[in-house]
Amino acid sequence: MSVKPINSVLFVCLGNICRSPLAEGVFRAVLAEHGKGLVIDSAGTGGWHAGQEPDRRSIAVAAKYGVDISGQRARKVLPEDFSRFDLILGMDRANVRDLKALAPHTLRDRVHLYLDFATGKAVDVPDPYYDGAEAFASVYRMIREASEALAKRLDAIVSPTSGQASSTM
Repeated sequence: MSVKPINSVLFVCLGNICRSPLAEGVFRAVLAEHGKGLVIDSAGTGGWHAGQEPDRRSIAVAAKYGVDISGQRARKVLPEDFSRFDLILGMDRANVRDLKALAPHTLRDRVHLYLDFATGKAVDVPDPYYDGAEAFASVYRMIREASEALAKRLDAIVSPTSGQASSTM
């Protein structure tokens, strides 16, 4: 069985202002540290915050670790996201359930629980929205660890010449 290369990743939470913007920004930073590039984005299953910047607490915890997510803007998952992204990672089981309900039947295999796919731990990234700074810090640490694990996992899937001409041609 051949493994399809992963060239694009979409992180999804409920409103796209707390967890998924952090995951997008942290994973982008991890990939940059590893000298890799993929198409990365984030979205929410709901559109209540569309057009808004991430929650100020997410911006603050990311900035504390040198990651700038302030330029991101919330958006709702679009039908075309299921064909545009090779890997769609929901932050919790409810996100995954909602995504699979929205996805065309033939593309549901692209949707996974983030921590399960990245680390093999089938646990949710908890929504820190109604909690304080420590909850955001805890979510940041979970996402950072998972981003490192995801980068390593994708190294095994993504060829080093992905997006470039092959040296064997």
